[in-house]
Amino acid sequence: MALIAIIDDDPDIIEASSLILKSKGYDVITANNPSDGYKIVTENKPALVILDVMMDEPDDGFFLAQKFRRNNVNIPILMYTSVSKTIGFEYGAGEMVPVDDFVEKPVSPDELVSKVENLLQKK
Repeated sequence: MALIAIIDDDPDIIEASSLILKSKGYDVITANNPSDGYKIVTENKPALVILDVMMDEPDDGFFLAQKFRRNNVNIPILMYTSVSKTIGFEYGAGEMVPVDDFVEKPVSPDELVSKVENLLQKK
């Protein structure tokens, strides 16, 4: 089945997301920082990237998404965020945030699988 890259600095989120996706038959690779995340994506060419907004810096996810797009990494990106709940800000995909969809943490297993399946179908 499809290979999915999860890039998040929270080991609990990585573990939970990996377990959910593996239980549905997906293969998963992970990284806990933007540098390693960029490397695993460019080397392994996953079908989808799940990317956290905030890692070492509050906007690491935004910059990594932009870097992927600048370097013609055009696979779907699902962005994990807890920022919009915290500050009441709604994100929209576009030039500044070049991702395909967003999901609020904590995410339910059903919502995660649904978002992943929808993005993989659009590919």
